[in-house]
Amino acid sequence: MTARRHVWIIVWLLTLAVGIEVGTVIGQQSPPTENKGLEAKVVSTVDLAPDMPGYQLRFRNVVLEPGGVIGMHSHKERPGLGYVLEGTFTEGREGGDVREYKPGEVITESRDVTHWGENRGTSKVVLVGVDIFKKP
Repeated sequence: MTARRHVWIIVWLLTLAVGIEVGTVIGQQSPPTENKGLEAKVVSTVDLAPDMPGYQLRFRNVVLEPGGVIGMHSHKERPGLGYVLEGTFTEGREGGDVREYKPGEVITESRDVTHWGENRGTSKVVLVGVDIFKKP
């Protein structure tokens, strides 16, 4: 092999390595911690006493504007379900899993779920949220 060919191979390998590293760094960006473009209105609640004193079953209408974010949070104390009515909702879970939910799909938020949400689309995302909530 010629010296020129060795140089091109080395340059190509270095370019490949840098590309992989940049992709890895982008893929490992920190999840959001703050809410943005989020409106969550309580529609109704049911007191769960005497079986579960201090807890309510809560029904909410959640709207996430385009570019809106729901910061990373845990459902350890607040298991629930989210039903997508409109738009495409992007969910990221602790550990790096990312999934998109379309209208008619359900987001399961069991006690072991720590996640964040995002509206990457150009129209609002509307969710129905139902959870068990400890009254303050």
